[in-house]
Amino acid sequence: MTPEDFPRRSPVYRRLVDAGATFVERYGAAAASTFPGDRSPPPPVGLADLSPLRRLGFKGRGAFAWLNAQGLAVPEANNRTARTGGILVLRLGDNEALVLDAVDTPDPRIESVMAAAAPAKVYPVPRADTHAWFLVTGPAAPELFATLCGVDLRPHRFDDGAIAQTSIARLPSVVAHDDRGGKPAYHVLADWASAHYLWDCLTEAMATFDGRLLGLADLAVAK
Repeated sequence: MTPEDFPRRSPVYRRLVDAGATFVERYGAAAASTFPGDRSPPPPVGLADLSPLRRLGFKGRGAFAWLNAQGLAVPEANNRTARTGGILVLRLGDNEALVLDAVDTPDPRIESVMAAAAPAKVYPVPRADTHAWFLVTGPAAPELFATLCGVDLRPHRFDDGAIAQTSIARLPSVVAHDDRGGKPAYHVLADWASAHYLWDCLTEAMATFDGRLLGLADLAVAK
């Protein structure tokens, strides 16, 4: 199985192929599952491409009430996250939310939300077509971000569930703190067209901390 076998592909799939990734199918796209080499112990920092997974934005005055009616919890404050099962809802503003699918096992609730007909005051935004999605995880993750981002993302300053709408390597990005297994983890969403640039910046910075690329299988073990 290769990314070329599918109509949908990650914006960085060539980087993953060059790194020796094996792939699994997720939602009609090839997602990196494993990479060559010894996978234990967990690295100080790891980088995963989650771009093949589902994500969808919603805007409008009725967006939060509608999402709550679909069974998804919306945070009470801007720039916070809320979890319903495996699904993570990011509240980006007074009338804007971003819904991320579960990383480990697809959550069927996202299917119903994506299929539901939104009322006139709710506007779906196809974030899967506009934003790449990466995950940076591991105890050295905050130190990595300190080399690329002006916001202090250390856990005592940027707690679990916090969101920063900032820039990473001078690229506008959304960063959501979402710890996994008690270890720091950060979702990073940025413009699809600039995904290669951001990926290369993250992998170059990661090398300083003896980090490595992670696939979905690695994330499932490390959860």
